[in-house]
Amino acid sequence: MNIKNKDLNLLLLFKVLYEELNVSAAATRLNLSQPALSHKLNKLRHEFADPLFVRAARGLTATPKAISLSAEILQLVSSLEGFYQHQSGADFLNQPDRLVIYSTDYIESVLVPDLLALLAEQAPRVQLVMRHTQGVLPKQQLERGDCDLAIAGFYRDLPESFYQQKLQTEDFVVLMRRQHPLAEQQLDLEQYCQARHLVTTLTGDLDGLVDQELAKSALQRHVCAGVSGFLSPAHIVHSNDVLLTCLKSLADNAVQANSNLVIKACPVSLPQVQISQIWHSRTQDDPLRRWLRQHIHQLLHNPA
Repeated sequence: MNIKNKDLNLLLLFKVLYEELNVSAAATRLNLSQPALSHKLNKLRHEFADPLFVRAARGLTATPKAISLSAEILQLVSSLEGFYQHQSGADFLNQPDRLVIYSTDYIESVLVPDLLALLAEQAPRVQLVMRHTQGVLPKQQLERGDCDLAIAGFYRDLPESFYQQKLQTEDFVVLMRRQHPLAEQQLDLEQYCQARHLVTTLTGDLDGLVDQELAKSALQRHVCAGVSGFLSPAHIVHSNDVLLTCLKSLADNAVQANSNLVIKACPVSLPQVQISQIWHSRTQDDPLRRWLRQHIHQLLHNPA
């Protein structure tokens, strides 16, 4: 098969249609009339011997063939765009764009202040959107281009088309208020299990990592409440006799903000948490997204 007989612009058409799943939006992005886009779409369908995109209740939906082709085509187009952008010397930091990061409220609180200042200084026309990861990898959003980066410490079993980079390694500690009956002594495992506990649950499940480790020794703790974020628990602990098992950096920040809180060593042997940034191969070579990942690594990386 000879590439000189192929229209590589059809790959760009595929990319835009896959991302938009809407004929009007795709035509606008490509600066084409809808009849011209339909003509090119017919050529694309003939090229791959498949309808690829068919009408749905709202817009278009991708066929199984289109989904199977998407990762490779998106990566090819991204590489070509990066190549020509580099060759033209285009200043990507001065171009209007939007960066979407899925993460947690805690990562958002420690990352966004510095990242926003960096964008204001170096990429003033770029918008930043933070969205909650809800405890799971936003796989489809990363594949579609609705998410540029996902940052958390609980992503597992990444698909082959995804990349990851370690940012931080964290230990667990226990946070409590100074008035707690256990605050003046070393916390042992029996006391820990008998105490009332507050947990963060992004999925609504109160059986977390701590509980799974305790179950291995036929032990359990008393979880009295679960909340949906990582920042609010410290405020709750301040006025209640509950224990919060959390990342050390989160506890350190809480103690700095509130001198009525104290940190204890966790009596449960827990594995360290590795916080990583995850991205899809479609943005691997995009200069702005590469710039973003490099600076997030600089802002959040610890060598622990």
